Amino acid sequence: MSDVTIVPEPVSLTLGTGSFTLTPDTVILAEGAAREVAAQFCAAIAPATGFAWEVMPAAPDSKRPAITFRLDAARADLGAEGYCLTVTPKQVVALAPEPSGLFYAMQSMRQLLPPAIFRPAFVEGVAWEMPCVHIEDVPRFGWRGAMLDVCRHFMPKAFVLKFIDLLALHKLNVFHWHLTDDQGWRIEIKKYPRLTGVGAWRKESLVGHMRRDVEFKFDGIPHGGFYTQEDVREIVAYARARHITVVPEIEMPGHAQAAVAAYPELGNLEEPVEVRPYWGISENVYNVEENTFAFLQDVLDEVLALFPGEFIHVGGDEVPKVQWETSPVAQTRMRELGLANEEELQSYFIRRMDDFLTARGRRLVGWDEILEGGLAENATVMSWRGTEGGVAAAMSGHDVVMAPTHSTYLDYYQSEAREQEPLAIGGYLPLEKVYAFDPHCEGIDEAHVHHVLGTQGQLWTEYIPTPEHLEYMAFPRLCALAEVAWTPAGRKDYADFLTRLHFHLQRLDGMAVHYHKL
Repeated sequence: MSDVTIVPEPVSLTLGTGSFTLTPDTVILAEGAAREVAAQFCAAIAPATGFAWEVMPAAPDSKRPAITFRLDAARADLGAEGYCLTVTPKQVVALAPEPSGLFYAMQSMRQLLPPAIFRPAFVEGVAWEMPCVHIEDVPRFGWRGAMLDVCRHFMPKAFVLKFIDLLALHKLNVFHWHLTDDQGWRIEIKKYPRLTGVGAWRKESLVGHMRRDVEFKFDGIPHGGFYTQEDVREIVAYARARHITVVPEIEMPGHAQAAVAAYPELGNLEEPVEVRPYWGISENVYNVEENTFAFLQDVLDEVLALFPGEFIHVGGDEVPKVQWETSPVAQTRMRELGLANEEELQSYFIRRMDDFLTARGRRLVGWDEILEGGLAENATVMSWRGTEGGVAAAMSGHDVVMAPTHSTYLDYYQSEAREQEPLAIGGYLPLEKVYAFDPHCEGIDEAHVHHVLGTQGQLWTEYIPTPEHLEYMAFPRLCALAEVAWTPAGRKDYADFLTRLHFHLQRLDGMAVHYHKL
């Protein structure tokens, strides 16, 4: 539509005649649970417009133009996240059966206004008009997310909150927060203070690409940081208010070197290790002693108290078995359990965590390596090494999130002219390829396609040291992935998306997002 540039593209949009103009006299109407979304709308547009609206239960003067937010159980056909939005010259009505749907209607309303609405300060001389439209909209997938790695490079809380705002604008509803790795432990665990006292800090970081044939160079600058439990509660509440579920990732049994640096008894070696200052796969994995399982369950107990969402991510990827192969404890445990190899030992490890989480009403998520050695009964698979693991998991009756490197790894270069781009981990993932991705992959039949929960973008930060750099890698590719996750496959049109995106970038300008220029 020439006058409408919503991202992601709605399921159904009919353009009417004329427009609705917002003025200081506009009435904002909402009752019950709808009031929270109405108040969010008022707060979102107040800085640029200067309008100091209050939410009212009923119009004091029926002749005044009104914006109504209404929960309507009769529209259950829209599902938990769907909405109906009607704009006429005299009124705007947003209907949804659930508050989350009203919230997404509000995001579309913001995008119907001039892009200056996203400015954080008063803007003069703008006619705050919405084109008349009728929109019926529901998301294609229930899992629409982005993963942020804060371990390789720590990101300050203020940026995490901004990132959540950006997810919300694009109707993404999952914030996958990668909180522990070899290069840093980023979440306060009160029972184990050395995890942040020691594990959150490395003495320096690798400079340039990691190449085994070239001597490593380091910057000599200590790097670290962590989120207190109060920080975490604030971030989780902030996300919840924007209908985003935070999925924490506590890596195990690999990517554990920061934890082992803090508590050497968790490892397989007798000598201590340091928090890893370079990237790649570390051989320093957790041991399989009962004390280590008790430690991880203690950690998860505190994590569960902070994150009320259904899913808990335990990693499970890139686990070298070298130390287990030479560990008397690991080999004895394998014999006692009748395990054939170390892959089955890893499966045993994940099953222990799956049982622990299931008993507490939660669901385990892991990268697709958790398929090796046998998949835990209740596990959800996040398929990153292509889509094959996700296909296998779905066909065996397990839920999956499609997150393959070839289409969702936003730490890859986004231009073939690498010399003109900031340093990245490698690979090449242009905007068009992100947009072309379909999580309903070949190989999953109709009887099992419901197991594909959705998709998400990955932002690993080995080569992303600052929030500005992270925004540059995420956008506009995350805009494309949002449309993959929300819009029906039959509605997608890359040329139309580019037209809308050029206008949408003005909104990102208003939010001071350092995106990659088209």
